[in-house]
Amino acid sequence: MLSVRLICVGKLGEKFWKTACEEYSKRLSAYCKLEMIELPEQRLPDAPSEGQIQQALAKEAALIRAKIPAGAAVIALCVEGQMLSSEALAETLGAFTVSGTSRLALLIGGSCGLDEALKQEAKLRLSMSKMTFPHHLARVMVLEQLYRSLNILAGGKYHK
Repeated sequence: MLSVRLICVGKLGEKFWKTACEEYSKRLSAYCKLEMIELPEQRLPDAPSEGQIQQALAKEAALIRAKIPAGAAVIALCVEGQMLSSEALAETLGAFTVSGTSRLALLIGGSCGLDEALKQEAKLRLSMSKMTFPHHLARVMVLEQLYRSLNILAGGKYHK
């Protein structure tokens, strides 16, 4: 069975985000072994310099790297990433599994995004939109699209 680790910077605070994540986690249990990891977001001053932001991103990247399973295909969520349809994402995930990859690590950064070096190391840089979303909502959206993709691959009827 496919093993998916969703590594997120920042904690879900509001109950409605947690409830949505729990629902998709439950649905995903039929298709994969899902593990969600929350890492602390680095604290920054109110008006951080670019250097302070880069330093914080580098610290977060080190924490993220420590949680990426050996041999996992890394998918970094970032605004400059590739935009895929649900069908194309399903095809991409299917290609990972056909090539022998049984582990995926999906990365969602905090409010400042992900470290550039970490994005460069990813097998896929994925963008959900040109619009900006709160990283809490991005987590729910990623789980929904993961569920949709795996349902497509299984020939399910969720995707219309």
